[in-house]
Amino acid sequence: MLRNILILATIFLLAPHAAGAQSALPDGAGKAIVQSSCASCHALSQVTNAGHSKAEWDTVLHMMVNAGAQLPADQFETVSTYLAKNFPPKTVGAAALISGPVKVTITEWDVPTPGSRPHDPMYAPDGSAWYTGQMANVLGRFDPRTQQFREFKLPENSGPHGLIPDHDGNVWYTANFGAYIGKLDPRTGAVKQYPMPDPAAKDPHTLLLAPNGNIYFTVQGANRVGRLDPKTGEVKLVTSPTPRSNPYGMVIDSHGAPFFVEFGSNKVARLDPDTLAIHEFVLPHADSRPRRVAITPDDIIWYSDYARGYLGRLDPKTGAVTEFPSPGGKDSRPYGITAVGDVIWYSESNVSPNTLVRFDPKTQKFESWAIPSGGGVVRNMVHTPEGNLWLACSGVNKIAFVEVEKDRAAR
Repeated sequence: MLRNILILATIFLLAPHAAGAQSALPDGAGKAIVQSSCASCHALSQVTNAGHSKAEWDTVLHMMVNAGAQLPADQFETVSTYLAKNFPPKTVGAAALISGPVKVTITEWDVPTPGSRPHDPMYAPDGSAWYTGQMANVLGRFDPRTQQFREFKLPENSGPHGLIPDHDGNVWYTANFGAYIGKLDPRTGAVKQYPMPDPAAKDPHTLLLAPNGNIYFTVQGANRVGRLDPKTGEVKLVTSPTPRSNPYGMVIDSHGAPFFVEFGSNKVARLDPDTLAIHEFVLPHADSRPRRVAITPDDIIWYSDYARGYLGRLDPKTGAVTEFPSPGGKDSRPYGITAVGDVIWYSESNVSPNTLVRFDPKTQKFESWAIPSGGGVVRNMVHTPEGNLWLACSGVNKIAFVEVEKDRAAR
């Protein structure tokens, strides 16, 4: 388990960059420690193929330490400096910033534990914002009124990923490293675990609470989707019809039916909430890799095509698909996405800096803004009832609030 966590921690910032072919470490202060500390858990190519700024390497190292890596505190700066000098950031495309009538204000906060890797955000009914601190093994709560954070420690090696509130004040999360669905009672800090019934289902990913009271979720690596009945604790799993399809992001339509995207294939799928039968929709381009998904009130599915740099629209009634090139281009890697009414918001994860993008389906026009910190890959976002946004900025260890000026947005 530790080995898997360390590998995940190391590669979390590698994905947006092209990998090089280096295999040996350059000489210099810190080389011996990198060889001994990193190579004990994974191939050195995980390091040599990387490219990060000094701040990003600091974050990666903190994640290593959080996951149990043996890095002496007095050697942290030496190693970080060595890595930043020898493996600087890779070149990525510049952000394409498109002006328009909508104005936003983006405010960011550092989460308390360095190297937390904030993965998914959540907006709670009491107005607080939550996030999964995947590498710190915590759920974090931020109160915008008091500007205070509180972290809730989870069972060892949980690796929290997705999270949602229920109607009783609890917070549910997927234990991506721990093979269970968890329920946290914020009033007591108590955690109840619902283990996966199959040992192969090691990595529950995204979860949602449906109108029927059940929780539906994806299990990416195991190629499964599942249903948890909170009343009985029963967990049922079904396998995606497409091998290695990697079920990923999920939404629920107005009839209570879950839809999920298959990040390992060019498909979107509908899950029958009662029978768990799966119906797949094939996207027109074989290279499409939908990663996250949103849904508008008319039950139209919108997805971020991570591989091709597109925003996609699927009408489940007809199967018709329409695609819109993302402003940052084919390598922009659209990722976290949500819908506020009929408007789509998402982030481009492979431009510098990362962007927040708004798309209005009525006018088919884009507007985009730079994320002040650079973003560090926004893996997911959620909206508030007022139409504002919360983002989790993984690589820079921050959460962000996006306030949308309503009077301008309504024009």
